Amino acid sequence: MPDGTRTALTALSAVGAVGAACAVWGIGIERYLFTLRRHDLAVLPAGSPPLTVLHLSDAHMAPWQHRKQQWIARVAQHVQPDLVVNTGDNLGHVDGLTGIRAAFEPLRGVPGLFVHGSNDVIGPSARNPLRYFSGPSERAKRGDRLDTPAMDAYFQDELGWTDLNNTAARVRVAGITLDTFGVNDAHRSWDDLYALPGALEAVRRGARLRERGSAPFTLGVTHAPYRRVLDRFVELGADAVLAGHTHGGQVRVPFSRSALVANCDIPLDQARGLSHWTADGRTVPLNVSAGLGHSIYAPVRFGCRPEATVLTLHPVAAA
Repeated sequence: MPDGTRTALTALSAVGAVGAACAVWGIGIERYLFTLRRHDLAVLPAGSPPLTVLHLSDAHMAPWQHRKQQWIARVAQHVQPDLVVNTGDNLGHVDGLTGIRAAFEPLRGVPGLFVHGSNDVIGPSARNPLRYFSGPSERAKRGDRLDTPAMDAYFQDELGWTDLNNTAARVRVAGITLDTFGVNDAHRSWDDLYALPGALEAVRRGARLRERGSAPFTLGVTHAPYRRVLDRFVELGADAVLAGHTHGGQVRVPFSRSALVANCDIPLDQARGLSHWTADGRTVPLNVSAGLGHSIYAPVRFGCRPEATVLTLHPVAAA
């Protein structure tokens, strides 16, 4: 065999071995390496007590995913958050609510906020992953209709969480008043940004009749962090914004700051983790969770561990 042919075959074999090793790692190992991220933010009104927020997103739960369910339950018990913020895509199967119940049971009675992702409404379907490199994914042409009302009833009636889909609410958490607002999945254009000013005004008008001299912290919640949503949230006075949807890219070049894809128009270096968003002359913290799961048709994580986030909110320094 000529030396050139032998060298080419050796190189090809090496590339194949590396590819196989990466596949084994991403499919068989890393997608189970659940990680808890922690961040501290000085954003609350001066004099406020600290607030512990557990940010959960993109569980894409199937009933057989017991390791994920057990990890979430352990985190909930360990963290003992003051507030849970769930940024959607909880379901990954028509029977996904069974797994969500097992995972979220320790959060019963903990104040919470939630918005929908599209996979809380329509089940996953097989797609060509290379299509994501051409831009945000198109609307699925198939997929099982999920039991969204049952999920919402569980969140609201059993866990006691507040639905923020295209609306606003004032909540009292650990002695702190929060004005909160959110939108339904912007990736499917289910967001109604025009409804938010009126919803916020109604909440604040009602609160003024009951609470004098309150200085609330305002939190914006969205599933998909599209620029139009982030800009409008900051314009409406959000002091921080929480989002999910991107999976952090799901497959990343190890140690790179930027994702390869984000499945929305957020800058790729902000597709995962804590950063800041500037609009209307204001800059606020933005946390985009890389999420806890993946579609059952794309069971891989590489360079992007599944995650939940604990945000400890502290008061700003007194002037």
